[in-house]
Amino acid sequence: MNMLEASGIGKTYGGVVALRDARLSVRAGSVHALLGENGAGKSTLIKVITGAVAPDRGALLLEGRAVSFNSTARAAAQGVAVVSQELNLFPDLDVLANLYTMREPTRGPFLNRTAMAAAARPVLAELGVEVDLRQPLSSLSLAQRQLIEIAKALLTQPRVLILDEPTSALDEAGSRRLLDILRSLRERRVAVVFVSHILEEVMALCDEISVLRDGSTVLNGIPRAELGIAQVVEAMLGDRADPAPPAVSETIAAPSNTEASVTLELSEVEVPDRLHSVSLTATPGEVIGIAGLAGSGHTAILEVIAGLRTPSAGWVTLPGGRAAPRSLRAAIDAGVALVSGDRRRLGLMLDKPLWENLAQVSAVALGREGPILRPGRMRERARELVTRLRIRAESVDTVAGLLSGGNQQKAVLAKWLASEPTVLLLDDPTRGVDVGGKEEIHALLRAVSGTAIVLLCSTDLDELAALCDRVLVLYRGRVCATLSGDRIDQHALLRAMNTGSE
Repeated sequence: MNMLEASGIGKTYGGVVALRDARLSVRAGSVHALLGENGAGKSTLIKVITGAVAPDRGALLLEGRAVSFNSTARAAAQGVAVVSQELNLFPDLDVLANLYTMREPTRGPFLNRTAMAAAARPVLAELGVEVDLRQPLSSLSLAQRQLIEIAKALLTQPRVLILDEPTSALDEAGSRRLLDILRSLRERRVAVVFVSHILEEVMALCDEISVLRDGSTVLNGIPRAELGIAQVVEAMLGDRADPAPPAVSETIAAPSNTEASVTLELSEVEVPDRLHSVSLTATPGEVIGIAGLAGSGHTAILEVIAGLRTPSAGWVTLPGGRAAPRSLRAAIDAGVALVSGDRRRLGLMLDKPLWENLAQVSAVALGREGPILRPGRMRERARELVTRLRIRAESVDTVAGLLSGGNQQKAVLAKWLASEPTVLLLDDPTRGVDVGGKEEIHALLRAVSGTAIVLLCSTDLDELAALCDRVLVLYRGRVCATLSGDRIDQHALLRAMNTGSE
């Protein structure tokens, strides 16, 4: 029996067609993959199903009964829950309040926090989350916040659970726990819609696969056993040829100064409870990966170089012989760019037009356009970046929050590359980006690595293997292995990350 059916869904935004005749049929007790390139219409279809937007046409059925949701709260009340890639949490509230937003149980006129905590603890334990329910959400890592969002949905005991890139911010252990829970939901006859750009994960987990392309359904509920990854990619991309990687001269000009040829060095760096005697030497011409489980200290290396953490011992030397910056602003002035995978919180001003976002570092922070900002000139520079990085947007005046997740991530990258950095720090730069978009970003990073020092932290082990010339693996704050060349593979990375042994 189909728990959820969407048929003939159409949606247009100001003349731009987001969906045309989109369809989706999800069985009770199944995990159903919804795939497509960035901009294919996945997010819009999810918003229609969950009541966030109203379709122009089409029908929704829940257990065979026609439904029409005018809000996400109405959909949730009917058993349709969603875990969005862009987390819908409140950083100033504590963990417990975030788990029960707008549906807090009461005892008389007061919140019943005792009952809230009693129900939340087993769900959090199942996800492997060990946090104080009273601590503010802002104190948690991105991976922990992702798990809180998932726990929030599970606490509603949904009949339909939609997961939009649920593992993109999780480490290997967190992903395994989530996948175990999905198997449990299957046994409880919950219908799960699983959106992911990691096709190996889809093929290992899902029962059926649907694919959207240009707003239309091109595969609808095909059994996973009947498809291979090549067929899925072909359905996502259609008959378009793979785009040629943009040349260096077409993307970002090489820095005009000579600092790009100078070494970045960390020597015996110590950060209490984070890093222990970490050393690293990097020069342009290679992409250096930094891997580790959550809490291993791998992201702390980027934070030290970017001026967000101050070492208690050891030293950092930036290109040109500069000492470690003491703030992010000082790092930007020194030619250091930090590209975060948490684009909603750290990467973009989602309520501002694309051109303002792309000018934020080069024109505003660094003053490259002079003391007087000229919107016309900044728009023209933004158009060049949009073309060169293949950002899909109606215009540079499009509000950044309206872009698909992958195109938002390209915009974050474009903003920093426009500053012509000498050191490019990447923290999960392709989180939530589809296959085609990821390849384009990888091509850009390979091009940039010829003129800038590139350090990459990623939760995607295949990305580390595909892109990096060498990978430093951290275990409990120490470098436990350095892999290079054909020694960089998922098996070797997993072994070092989990055992601390090469």
